Amino acid sequence: MAAIKLIIGLGNPGDKYSKTRHNAGFWFLDALAEKYGASFKTESKFSGELAKTMINGQPVWLLKPATFMNRSGLAAHQISKFYKINPQETLVAYDELDLPAGTVRLKKGGGHGGHNGLRDLHAQISKDYLRLRFGIAHPGDRNKVVDYVLSRPNQADEIEIRHAIERALDVLDKIVTGENKDWQKAMNILHTET
Repeated sequence: MAAIKLIIGLGNPGDKYSKTRHNAGFWFLDALAEKYGASFKTESKFSGELAKTMINGQPVWLLKPATFMNRSGLAAHQISKFYKINPQETLVAYDELDLPAGTVRLKKGGGHGGHNGLRDLHAQISKDYLRLRFGIAHPGDRNKVVDYVLSRPNQADEIEIRHAIERALDVLDKIVTGENKDWQKAMNILHTET
């Protein structure tokens, strides 16, 4: 494993989408920036909002793409190319329909599972990045998915998702080191806590 140099949160820009389930990746990055004292600035050459912070003594870029979800890969490609960051040094935080609200899971690589943000990342930078998946639950009917992810969660689910974000922040120092043993520790904590 490699140490994490870039954390990308997926979401849609603008107030209209800021409180929607699909923006769980942005919620995570905002909470991370607050915890580590980082400030986002619009960077047009990276098609997004960018911040830099130190996590566990390591410099880490934080990126919120300003393109819409289905073009998330553009910003990822631009910053990765400019700073020579490999997919294996990238952690992507995003909403996951197939996990209950309040669940958070770590994963290395894999498919896009129909997630448009991941689909574009695969096309632009490959599928070999690390993932932080925040469960938002499934509406139970695939025809309702688009409206569901683009709506605000009920209060109980929002509290659960915010709690999952806090739990992920608690182990972020282990996630970024690039050490397998630290990654396993973080995974054990996140995957066993209810």
